[in-house]
Amino acid sequence: MSAAAAARDPRIPLACCLGMLAVGVNGTAIMAALPTMRADLVLDPGEVTWAVNSYLLTAAACIILGGKASDWVGARRVALAGLLLFGGASVAIATATGPGLLLVGRAVQGLGAALAVPATLSCIGQAADLSRRAAALSAWAGALMLGFSLGPLVGGALTHVLSWRSVFGCTAAVLIAAAIGLVTARAEEAPATPRRSHVDAGGFLLLAALMVSAVLTLNGLPRVGQAPIHVALPLAAMVAASALFVRVERRTADPFVNLAQVRRSPLFLRAAAIGAVAMFCILSTLLYFNIDAQDAAGLGLTPVGAGLMLLPLSIGLFVLARLAPRVVRRLGSAGALSGALIVVALACGVITAAAHYRSNGILGVGLFLFGAGLAVPYATAPRLALAALPPEAAGQSSGLINACTFLGGSLGVTGGAILYPLAGLAGVMSLVAVVALIGATLAWRLPSTAAS
Repeated sequence: MSAAAAARDPRIPLACCLGMLAVGVNGTAIMAALPTMRADLVLDPGEVTWAVNSYLLTAAACIILGGKASDWVGARRVALAGLLLFGGASVAIATATGPGLLLVGRAVQGLGAALAVPATLSCIGQAADLSRRAAALSAWAGALMLGFSLGPLVGGALTHVLSWRSVFGCTAAVLIAAAIGLVTARAEEAPATPRRSHVDAGGFLLLAALMVSAVLTLNGLPRVGQAPIHVALPLAAMVAASALFVRVERRTADPFVNLAQVRRSPLFLRAAAIGAVAMFCILSTLLYFNIDAQDAAGLGLTPVGAGLMLLPLSIGLFVLARLAPRVVRRLGSAGALSGALIVVALACGVITAAAHYRSNGILGVGLFLFGAGLAVPYATAPRLALAALPPEAAGQSSGLINACTFLGGSLGVTGGAILYPLAGLAGVMSLVAVVALIGATLAWRLPSTAAS
């Protein structure tokens, strides 16, 4: 087989898209499965929150490292490692009998995602010839979005028909198939970039400490009156990690995050924040809607019933994500993003009222509007952020925007954990509406140089 023919081996894009479909499904399918998992594994509210946060925080902390590892040792090797790590962790979770293995498995899944997401994107770009590269990258993004959209229904159906363990077992099977596709494919891989003798391990560790301490600080807020140490200690760690991170990155010749470059781009900062807002809104809503909908005091639905109820949200999210470029071209970035996030805020009110009065028809309309509104910033913010920094910083830009997105989701889950015991689903949706309006304000003030 010639080098040109090998580079076009269809097994590479197929394996990458299949892997991202499984990662996307798993990311949201667990939301439908968690109420059943909570009862089966005897999880307390904090462990339910960390079942999501351990994945998000590990992915956020390590995804920049995953992009750099692809350059150092080759994208296909890193993609294979990420898919196998994610699959192996899924098998471990499927066999869990308590919270310990579940939380460790979710953290390893986060590491697998941090390796697989940037590496499969690089793989698929290298495997496609120039004339088909845009279509291949679009297929990769579409597979991830399709999985993310279908996750609640798939998770609910598998949990109801088989068990919650089947969600993770099926994820593992699909990821193993994707890994086999990568191993057996023939391709001319781009030569790895020689690894520099200095790796900014200090910057990586301080960034991870900053993220974890920020989430722990929020986690401690409900108990601040009875145990202020649960807020004081992580808050002090967060402040110290922030100060040390800035100092280390400014003094390092090859920093983990080029702070000076990021600070000079207001477009990147706002786009990254809008991406974080989008993930904050959707993950907090998916988790606490499922918990409320499957509660006897709530809608009293089965897992598959809750998944079907969320189908309008999934349809709105997937369809409008594909149409987002047209919306942005017509309204401009600022108008499209701010308008979409205002729709999200209004949809929160519709969802709250419909859930309170048990009106499934209106609830479906509210969930569709919610998904459709979030699709525009979810699909557009990463593109704006990538365009804001120089092409030579594309790897760092992609890692940073993904890190911000994962961190936004973690903060949303944590914020919901604080409000749900106090005010139920209405409290969570009120928080989501406020955050969506903050995102709309950020979007409206996007620099005039933002690409449309």
